[in-house]
Amino acid sequence: MTHQPIHKIRLGLITATIWDNDGFYSVDLSRSYRDKDGNWQNTATFSQADLLNIAKCAERAEIWISRKTHAAQ
Repeated sequence: MTHQPIHKIRLGLITATIWDNDGFYSVDLSRSYRDKDGNWQNTATFSQADLLNIAKCAERAEIWISRKTHAAQ
């Protein structure tokens, strides 16, 4: 059985991946880019130009988790 993310939020090249670990949610932030061969890769290293989209993705992830948590109560 493969553990899959419960939700993803994408904004430009930035993705917030939300994981459910038995009711405890965690978030991975990554940036997509193309390597020298044209293949899509992901990194957790960001440039200044990425910071606003990171903040927006983090906020949207927090809102999504909050709604999910409150709906379960």
